Amino acid sequence: MLIHVVKANQTLDQIAITYRVSPASIISVNGLVEPVQLLTGLALVIPTEDVLHTVKPGETLWRIAQIYGTTVQVILGNNQITNPANIYPGQLITIPARRHRVLAGETLWFIAQKYQVSLQNLIKVNNITNANLIYPGTVLIIPRKPRPTIDVNGYIYRFSQDAVATVNREAEHLTYLSPFAYLIREDGSLQTIDDLPLIQAAISKKVTPMMSITNFTSTTRGENLAHLVLTNTEAINRLLTNAINIMKEKGYRGLNIDFENVLPEDREAYNALLQTAVTRLHAEGFFVSTALAPKLSAEQRGLLYEAHDYPAHGRIVDFVVLMTYEWGWRGASPQAISPLNQIKRVLDYAASVIPREKIFFGFQIYARDWLLPHVSGQIAETFGMDEAMSRALRYHAEIQYDTVPQSPFYRYTDTQGNGHEVWFEDARSAQAKFDTVKAYGLRGISYWALAYPFPQNWALLEDNFTIRK
Repeated sequence: MLIHVVKANQTLDQIAITYRVSPASIISVNGLVEPVQLLTGLALVIPTEDVLHTVKPGETLWRIAQIYGTTVQVILGNNQITNPANIYPGQLITIPARRHRVLAGETLWFIAQKYQVSLQNLIKVNNITNANLIYPGTVLIIPRKPRPTIDVNGYIYRFSQDAVATVNREAEHLTYLSPFAYLIREDGSLQTIDDLPLIQAAISKKVTPMMSITNFTSTTRGENLAHLVLTNTEAINRLLTNAINIMKEKGYRGLNIDFENVLPEDREAYNALLQTAVTRLHAEGFFVSTALAPKLSAEQRGLLYEAHDYPAHGRIVDFVVLMTYEWGWRGASPQAISPLNQIKRVLDYAASVIPREKIFFGFQIYARDWLLPHVSGQIAETFGMDEAMSRALRYHAEIQYDTVPQSPFYRYTDTQGNGHEVWFEDARSAQAKFDTVKAYGLRGISYWALAYPFPQNWALLEDNFTIRK
């Protein structure tokens, strides 16, 4: 897939013609609402395996053909170029993906092996519903780029029928589903949640349910609760026994431990809890993971960070979820929620002390709207990407992109005359994050949270990776 940033006065039809795809396919993959209105600066996912190459100074068609593993004749046949020598810097040239015409007796598996692509990707790119029914003469698009296999986790904190529908809709993109969360009590008991419908939906879609336990809520930090549990052997044993019983009863296959704001003096006690948890749960056939605050170094100070011992977590548990988001938290000044420049600093430290095959990249899929001028203590509004786009359209905002945090934003003035600044995610920022996951060789991605629709993200996720089931 390609990403196109809308220019002033561009129409959907013009963009579709440029990339040789249908307007309907662009509408579908981007979740656009008809009648379609395009904002300047809007990033669109273009559903194609073809590549649009911009000619660089000194390039020849022969050189371009070599780069993409094709021929000058193929390029000429797909572009209105009459003289191969008459190309110029800045010219856009379509490089078509390879095609294969099915011969009698060929299977999809054979074709995938022939071109060294995965069967799953071959099926997905060609929208094949029955892999056993392909006919001689059918022309198949061969996926262009390799797709590494990763794990994908999705946290979800809503438990309504709408949440079940969300799981059913996004399940194909998930390895794990984590209903959030069982709240720990002082004696090690757990406050129950109505998670069974979500678990059943996940299992029916071949998604592994992962139980999540935590010590905090939206109104309490939980540091004293964590202290009471971590320093009480009886409470720890009760906590793990309760978790194991719930997992067996409901069908969970693993446990995600999310202790936040742990007191610095309880660091070793937290590590000891993890070791005890792994010993007991592994014996029962369950895996154990943790959620970690985004630390930049071992010496980082602050309640959120000090008790999160990266080397110990990397050594003890099966994998970790880095909560690489919330720089732009609700009470902060307007800024990127998940700035990639800061995330890379976290990954540099994490990858130095935790095996990369144990690291999940935390990815937030929500937007925030701050009032301007920002006043200390003022709380930003949180909503999904669909609402972010609706507001931009409503107030005719021009979308901008900050290349340092790799995040889009816009400003607008509401009907009362109040200024606003909105930071969100788009196709560009999602692709930048996916490129980072590949560059660091991480195990996977963990989304917070599935309550917020983001069609572009899922399309690009599948275009970049094969999701392990």
